[in-house]
Amino acid sequence: MRTIGIILPALTFVVSQALGQTTTNAPPSIANSTEKAWSVSASVYTYLVPDDRDYAQPTVAFDREWLHLEARYNYEGLDTGSAWVGYNFSGGEKLAWAFTPMIGGVFGNTTGIAPGYKGSLSWGKLELYTEGEYVFDPGDSSENFFYTWSEFSLAPVDWFRVGLVIQRTKLYETDFDIQRGFLAGVSFKRVDFTTYLFNPDDKPTVVLGAGVSF
Repeated sequence: MRTIGIILPALTFVVSQALGQTTTNAPPSIANSTEKAWSVSASVYTYLVPDDRDYAQPTVAFDREWLHLEARYNYEGLDTGSAWVGYNFSGGEKLAWAFTPMIGGVFGNTTGIAPGYKGSLSWGKLELYTEGEYVFDPGDSSENFFYTWSEFSLAPVDWFRVGLVIQRTKLYETDFDIQRGFLAGVSFKRVDFTTYLFNPDDKPTVVLGAGVSF
């Protein structure tokens, strides 16, 4: 819980700078990154893990036309950072899609090279979002690992969405190789807040997500 006390004041400042922007839905789509010279998004996911260490996972991304740049912390491992570069593809109208293949370097407690991706598929009020990576540890191949996070959500109104989420991570131990759960999120202008509940039937993990884009 100490993590939340550190993150919320910084997030409040970011939110106050972003409230004057126009409306968008959550999660931020990578399909509209070409509308401006640069688009920027930032998010913080705070993990409340039973019988383990709570932690925050911040991400910041910059997009300009085809170029995607991204930095993460505590994603591949605790006290570990990563830096990414990727190429944005997108298309479609009624069935809109976006896909960004990426390559990243991982450093800190976990080190390695990681090919990865982000993608989304939207149709009406439905959206599928997925991201993943495979970390190659040059020093110990037994530490190679595939990470993934996927959401399937329905937005009955522009400011609210509900859905399902799965992830595969090695940051903390659970009884499940693939963790499954539910999500509910609200958005206001360019700010969104989402609560995730993983493993609801066995020592549930709560994830509090907050993001802003401009």
